[in-house]
Amino acid sequence: MRRLRGQPSRPPSNGTRLLLDPRPRTSDRGHRRVHRLVALLAAGLLVAACSGDGRSTVSPPPVASEGTATTTATTLPAAPKVPTTAPPRSAPATAVDRLAAQLTTAETAIRDPATPAGTLPTLGRSQQRAYRALVRHPRLLPKVLAQLPPTLRPVVRANVGAGSELRKLNGPAGRLPRWRIVAPAPAGQLLAAYRAAQVELGVAWEYLAAIHLVETRLGRIRGTSSAGAQGPMQFLPSTWRRYGRGGDIQATGDAILAAARLLRANGAPTDMAAALYAYNPSRRYVRAVSAYAGQLRANRRAFLGYYHWQVFYGDTLLPEGYPARPPAAAPG
Repeated sequence: MRRLRGQPSRPPSNGTRLLLDPRPRTSDRGHRRVHRLVALLAAGLLVAACSGDGRSTVSPPPVASEGTATTTATTLPAAPKVPTTAPPRSAPATAVDRLAAQLTTAETAIRDPATPAGTLPTLGRSQQRAYRALVRHPRLLPKVLAQLPPTLRPVVRANVGAGSELRKLNGPAGRLPRWRIVAPAPAGQLLAAYRAAQVELGVAWEYLAAIHLVETRLGRIRGTSSAGAQGPMQFLPSTWRRYGRGGDIQATGDAILAAARLLRANGAPTDMAAALYAYNPSRRYVRAVSAYAGQLRANRRAFLGYYHWQVFYGDTLLPEGYPARPPAAAPG
C-alpha cells in the first residue's frame, strides 16, 4: 500500500537478505561470518566515501530506497520574467488630432439624413467650438485640413475663413451687452420664411439665412446694437422705414422680407457682393456672409448645424436665458 506523507518508512520485508547469498543458512557460525563480512564491507565503503577531497566516489542510486529517511528536494519551474519597464503607451491625442476628429464627426453626421434629430444640437455646438478654436489658432488649420477627408476640406476652410473675417471685423469685445438671449424660432419655420422671401423677391434663401446667422444667431439675440440696429435682421430705424413696408421690425417674417427688399434694391440676385455691401459696408462682412451662404448652397443640411450655434460675445458664452442665466467662459 502507498504510505501517507509524514509516516515513518517501514523497512523492506526482505531486510538485508538482498545483499546475501539466497541459499539457506547451514550453521550459526556461518551466519556470524556473513555478518562480519557485511560489516567490514560497509566500513570500507564509508572510509572510501570520506577520503580524498571530501566528495563521494560512489554514484548515488537513481531512485532512493523506500527504507531510507532521505528527503528529496522538489524542483520548481522558473518564474516568468516580469518586465522592468512599462509597456509602450499610444501617443496622446494632440489638439490637431482632436479638432480633426471633432470636425469629421460633426460635419459628416450633420450632412447625413439618417442622423437622429435629437443629436443635432450636440453636433452643431461641437462644430462651432472647433471652428472657434481654429479661428483663435489659425496655425493649426493646415495640419487639421491634412487629416480631414478631402470632401470636408473646403467646408472647414470656408467656415474658418468666415469666422476669422467676423472676428477681425468686430474687434476686441468690451463690456457685456444689454441683450436678452432667447431660443430661436423652429428651424422649419425659419426655412419657410427665407423661401417665401426668395419666391416673392428672387433673392436666394441661403443669403437671407446667412445674414440672419451673422446678425443675431438666427434670432437668438434680442436687443439694440451699439449703432442702434434692431430686430432679428438688425435694421436701423431709418432703413426700416424704407424697406419695412409697415411691418414689425421685431417680427422674424417681416424682417426677412425687408432684408430681401434691401438686397434686391442693391444688386441682388445678380451682384450679391454689391447687395451685401449695401447691407453692411464692410468687405469682411461680405466675405463672411458669402462663405456661409456658399455652404448652404452646397448642402442645405448645413443649416441644421448652424441652427444650433450659440451666442458668443468675444470669448464669453451668453447662454439662452441671459442675463438671468450668467455668462460663462467659452468652452475649449
